[in-house]
Amino acid sequence: MATLRELKGRIGSVASTEKVTSAMKMISSAKMHKSAQALKRLLPFRNQIQSIISHLLAADGDYNSPLIEVRDVKKIAIVTFGSDDGLCGAYNINIVKNLLVQIKNVREQYGKGVKIIVYPIGGKVVKAVGKVKGVEVKEAPINTRSNREQLTEFTEMLKEQFLDHEIDAVKLLYMHFHSVSKQTIQFDQFLPVSNKDLMAKGSKKSLNRSCIFEPDANAIFGSVLPLYIMSVMQEIFTESTASEQSARVMAMQTANDNANNLLEELQLDYNKMRQQSITTELLDILGGQVER
Repeated sequence: MATLRELKGRIGSVASTEKVTSAMKMISSAKMHKSAQALKRLLPFRNQIQSIISHLLAADGDYNSPLIEVRDVKKIAIVTFGSDDGLCGAYNINIVKNLLVQIKNVREQYGKGVKIIVYPIGGKVVKAVGKVKGVEVKEAPINTRSNREQLTEFTEMLKEQFLDHEIDAVKLLYMHFHSVSKQTIQFDQFLPVSNKDLMAKGSKKSLNRSCIFEPDANAIFGSVLPLYIMSVMQEIFTESTASEQSARVMAMQTANDNANNLLEELQLDYNKMRQQSITTELLDILGGQVER
């Protein structure tokens, strides 16, 4: 049975843990809001590009671009977004589990002979993916703290590999940010760009407008499509960052709640033991007086 001194030490330790988790929750919350604001700032640019492409596709022209070329998939790259740091609950575990499922689905869809290349982003995912058999793991030139220039270089690298037929398709596996308490895993096609994705967020009103394109619709399409690809990568990268911090906020909240519950139990045990000790001392005093 623990002594009063031991219980007091445990109470102090748990109280310190509660302060740490509370501080970490506040830091993660601030980072999450920063990423959420960055995501909001990206949306107008993305929506404008989407609107331009919707106008172009509504014109029923012939659009040729190697970035929309669909070919037999013999080599496919899967870019997996995770985290560099821990203390974010089952965030990375869920991503890796889903990656294994998607690898299985890719083999079923394209055949067992398809070559799968995985670009893991985030130290935690890099360690986990290294143990996956049957795939080629390549080091991504970015991490979860990379800036826009580094992200642009990585996107250009993927685009060049696709255009050079080094890979036939690129998929993105990431955590889609809904809110602090809700994030869902997404597995989206990145390259080649599909018409379905290009038209997905187009405005119905814009599709009914007749437009005159200068110099011509195909030239504009060829110029805007790389911007669209870059905006998609930026949006997904920011969503992944926001989701990571959201998962960390929830994990720290859970740890904080557990620490508070444990602190209450220890404090109750301490008070009971202290009261018992006082009662014992009083009985000893009374017993001594009776013997006299």
